[in-house]
Amino acid sequence: MHSRAHELLPEISLATVYNTLNELVAMGELLEVSAGAGPKRYDPNVTAPHHHLVCTSCGTLRDVFTSAHAPDLDPDQAHGFVVTGVDVVYQGRCPECAGA
Repeated sequence: MHSRAHELLPEISLATVYNTLNELVAMGELLEVSAGAGPKRYDPNVTAPHHHLVCTSCGTLRDVFTSAHAPDLDPDQAHGFVVTGVDVVYQGRCPECAGA
């Protein structure tokens, strides 16, 4: 992200990029996707309900639109939480990494 922003604005700092991304997440304009170790990933698709598929080798991230929904959380497992969302991330190897 920083390198792409730096091409347009050479004076932009890494802190400014991440502060802006965090603000966009807080505003609901971006989703932060938990894709395991490595850099944070962001998804601009905040309107259509979907899950994510991530390559554990190269980090490629894809939106997944399925009819399968996340399983309901048993009330005894909610620990008093009011659940407001579910984040499902499928992990595997993309075609390029699987073929290598």
